[in-house]
Amino acid sequence: MQYVGIDWAYRRAAWCAMREGGGIVDEGLVPADADGLARLVVGVGQDVRACVEMMSGAVWVRDRLEAAGWEVEVADARKVKGLAPLACKTDKVDARVLAELCRRDLVPSVWLPSLDDRALRERLKRRMQLVRMRTMARNRIHGVPTQWGLKLSTTRLRQRDALELLEARGVPEVWRRSVAEALAVIDMLDERLAPLERELRPLALADRRVELLETIPGIGPLLGLTVAAEIGEVARFSSARKLVSYSGLAPKVKQSGQSSRTGPLSKAGSKTLRWAAVEAAQQAWRPNNPWHGLYLETAKRQGKTNAGKAVVARKVLIAAWHVLSRGEPFKPCRRHGGTDPVPASSHFHLAA
Repeated sequence: MQYVGIDWAYRRAAWCAMREGGGIVDEGLVPADADGLARLVVGVGQDVRACVEMMSGAVWVRDRLEAAGWEVEVADARKVKGLAPLACKTDKVDARVLAELCRRDLVPSVWLPSLDDRALRERLKRRMQLVRMRTMARNRIHGVPTQWGLKLSTTRLRQRDALELLEARGVPEVWRRSVAEALAVIDMLDERLAPLERELRPLALADRRVELLETIPGIGPLLGLTVAAEIGEVARFSSARKLVSYSGLAPKVKQSGQSSRTGPLSKAGSKTLRWAAVEAAQQAWRPNNPWHGLYLETAKRQGKTNAGKAVVARKVLIAAWHVLSRGEPFKPCRRHGGTDPVPASSHFHLAA
């Protein structure tokens, strides 16, 4: 048995092969492509356990090597760094570290979805990118007229006489052209989104997880499908705190002795899940939202509405973990002996 660590980069991959006793059999560099992997398999041979860090293309590398008969694990890059902090960090050293972790059976492996689940995630990420671009265009439409003292809704600016209205209000032609371009971008993105959403909607309606997630305020069918796809098997998260951390919505914490400070969001995790949770939190401004009070309180205290949305986004993921773990719909908690909802920052229970 040989143990191989692979440090995969954009153009080349460093590798290191070790014996069971820990001695290095061989090491080197190969091109970071299919031919390079084939050369590596031929050079090292069979009866191999390998490890590659999680990065773009890691799943493809694992699939190619497993098809060649290797046993391959994909390691969490952050946990590898925690297990083996190095003063000297090079591709060669990283490959040796991965081989050593593999030999000692200490690889902090990550959960990987199936090919079908990865395909669904890719479609949902495509939708996310289109929605984000549409939001940017809408923000641009709102921002341009304010430079001339105007506050007009997107609905009003999409009417046929919108440009004439801007001209009548004294907006010069250059700025009117910017509004027209942004409106054209929105129309183009709407055309791209429509068929994609038609494909995804039946999948959302057929998913029991989405049915449960839709009971959480701010989550609709497609957003619920995005959350469900990114979470995957909820059992892999032992607590709601772990799910929040996985999304990157947990704040950084610095502790030293008796002092403890929280910093900005870690943003280390699933970007898509974080985006979906923040999208659901956009509804927190509504008075009937169970986290409306928490949103206002946090936004007022920190002077930023985004801070309030981040707090509510964490609440959304906590609720998502509970409804998926218990298989029960979401329901806000109420005060003991009364009918008024408890403060939005409190815990909640689930409907029986």
